[in-house]
Amino acid sequence: MNRLMLFFALVYIVEGVGQIGGLIAQPLSFYLKQVHGWTALQVTAYLTIFNFPWIIKPVYGVLSDLLPVFGYRRKTYLIAANVIAAGAYLWTTQLTAPGQLVWALQLTAYAMAISSTVCGAVLVENGQRLGESGKFVNQQWLWFNAAAMGASILGGQLAQRLSPTSALHVAASIVALAPVAVLLATIFLIPEKKTRIDMPMLRGTLGGLVAALNKRELWIVGIFLFLYYFSPGLSTPLYYTMTDKLKFSQSYIGLLGSIASAGWVIGALLYRRLFGQISSKRLLNLSIAIGTVTTAGYLLLSNETSAAILSFCSGFAAMLATVATVTLAADYCPRRSEGFSFAVMMSLINLATASADIAGSFLFEHVFHRSLTPLILVSAAFTAFAFVLVPLLRLGDKPQGLPFGAVPAGGPEGGHVIRGVISE
Repeated sequence: MNRLMLFFALVYIVEGVGQIGGLIAQPLSFYLKQVHGWTALQVTAYLTIFNFPWIIKPVYGVLSDLLPVFGYRRKTYLIAANVIAAGAYLWTTQLTAPGQLVWALQLTAYAMAISSTVCGAVLVENGQRLGESGKFVNQQWLWFNAAAMGASILGGQLAQRLSPTSALHVAASIVALAPVAVLLATIFLIPEKKTRIDMPMLRGTLGGLVAALNKRELWIVGIFLFLYYFSPGLSTPLYYTMTDKLKFSQSYIGLLGSIASAGWVIGALLYRRLFGQISSKRLLNLSIAIGTVTTAGYLLLSNETSAAILSFCSGFAAMLATVATVTLAADYCPRRSEGFSFAVMMSLINLATASADIAGSFLFEHVFHRSLTPLILVSAAFTAFAFVLVPLLRLGDKPQGLPFGAVPAGGPEGGHVIRGVISE
């Protein structure tokens, strides 16, 4: 348990720094805006390209589930992905044209998406075995956002103090060092036995994939996750509003990102004490309520103080939403197809988020004529709509972390859960 908790912490520290939305995010947006004069919609469209590797995560999940490499279904993929990520970021330091940068940064996105997918499979396998999916999800996002706090501050300082091109290249140089931590964590902390391809195992895994595709509940959860996250995005419009209308400095915008991450961290620290024991249904409804109020709160954005308060609240709300939905996804993944099933769920979230970001920037530029107020109202309304969807899941009083189909201790069938598996 301790080795797994340390592994998830290290992997997600690297993801918090190394994803396109990490340390390099603000220097990249600043570079495209200042050097090339791109609009909010253009920047969002460019950044959306890097979401494609995250949308096809089921492909990596299937490969990891079915095809061991050098005897390992998880370790080899994690090592290869992080070596590629480090090399691609070093390549980025030599490029300036957006048309060239897109290839190097796309390679980093593929590498990070593969690493995240395989890490997700490790989470589901061990989370269901130990009945601790919620704790593992919380651990991941706690450290992801602890890393994102530092990354946001540093990214803002780079954009403030260096030229746009230098800020981008220095950020890429720093990020290139991060994947080394995952290499070491994979080698020393992952408890994986060697395996090989054999027909019984292959048939069992393929059967798991077929079971996943035929599972009605999995489709319902997937549709719910997509609709839950399809709320017109405020991220890039907020960046343009803060830069052009409110005249915030780049360093302060970076600090706001860190404050939002602090909201995530505080939420994660409070999760076990306040939210860990409530049912999945109650946690989902609570996350929707807080998310709606927080989004609507951006109507009060007027100065640096209000921006800081709203950023913290949005981080806290996002943490609750993430733990609630990702734990739900993990609980519904069938055995022997953990990588594929969990990747499908995460891909639906990524697709919804990317689509929502494009929709938000389009509305901001072409419908609301760079007015943030109507976009905030639309986004809050979409978030509130998720209340209507929760009853469709038929969760009842299902505890967080209990795999679908398992019976709680002392349940009605007389079964009991041993490490997340029903034992009669």
